[in-house]
Amino acid sequence: MSEKDTISMHLVREALLQACPEPQAAAALLARAGIDAERLELPEARVSAEAYARLWRLLARYCNDEFFAMDPRGLRRGSLAFLCRAAMAQPTLGEGLDTALTFLGLMLEDLQPALVRQQSLAEIVISEPRQAPRRAFTYFTLWMIVHGVGCWLAGRRLPIMAVELRCAEPQFCDDYRVMFSQTLHFCRSRTRMIIAADCLDMPLRRAPEELQRFLAEAPGNILVKYRDPTSFGWRIRNDLLRGDPCTWPDVDTVARQLCVSPATLRRRLADEGQTVQGLKDSVRRELAVAWLAQNEPSLGEVAERLGFADSSSFYKAFRKWFGCNPGAYRALIHAPDALHREVLPAR
Repeated sequence: MSEKDTISMHLVREALLQACPEPQAAAALLARAGIDAERLELPEARVSAEAYARLWRLLARYCNDEFFAMDPRGLRRGSLAFLCRAAMAQPTLGEGLDTALTFLGLMLEDLQPALVRQQSLAEIVISEPRQAPRRAFTYFTLWMIVHGVGCWLAGRRLPIMAVELRCAEPQFCDDYRVMFSQTLHFCRSRTRMIIAADCLDMPLRRAPEELQRFLAEAPGNILVKYRDPTSFGWRIRNDLLRGDPCTWPDVDTVARQLCVSPATLRRRLADEGQTVQGLKDSVRRELAVAWLAQNEPSLGEVAERLGFADSSSFYKAFRKWFGCNPGAYRALIHAPDALHREVLPAR
């Protein structure tokens, strides 16, 4: 794992909050994970994803819970391994995810996740018998497990279109936006993660030896989407988000802004697994779903603001990105809670 991948100390504190609240025990675990406890209260401090993964494993052993003791029943050690074995035995990704979520629903008391299909879109919905919403960290940890397993089952990253949460927005959200989606909505009536449904029909062909490798590297291999905010890719992404897509700079201009040559820029981005065009495409997708989540602007205005020549080009691009048209996505985002849904796998 590259040391470019880092985790905010905010999430370290969140992980310790219920799993190991006693300061002396927490300090001992942090030391074993290679995390400096004295930096715990520094708001800008970050740790490597590798160190965070070690802490995750240490906490799981400490409290016999792979879910940071955030549920009365929790996930005893070995739950992730069982979940993966059960999911990979299914014929398709959709059925694999449904099996994983069913298992989590049986194990957990306060959180009941389910996979739901709505035409060309799908969502992982978390129902809660208790009225009060949980911490954002709780929801994101559950999604981190499910999405990480789903990506491994599919053999590729499953793009997340949007995330809605019942809880209020926490003070720190940067890593959540990098890991999941720039489109996070808080204080909503339900908690769900929205993905394109076309990937659910993918056949699963994972072998036992692949599972052994995945489990040996877990949970580090589901944390690598986190990125260092000092990286070129992060800085370029933030600049693009603040700018007008119609006037985004070319590679040479971006290089000048970062005080490097175009060749150096390309090399540095390649080290991060990025390109300028790839970052532009990613941000354009994020802006599209963010704007469509609002009642305004119109679809035509969204296409124009994104820099498309016409609405038709935007429709084609959106369907290529997410497997559905932008109107269907907007309808789902604004759908009333009583909207009928088809719970998978009803194939």
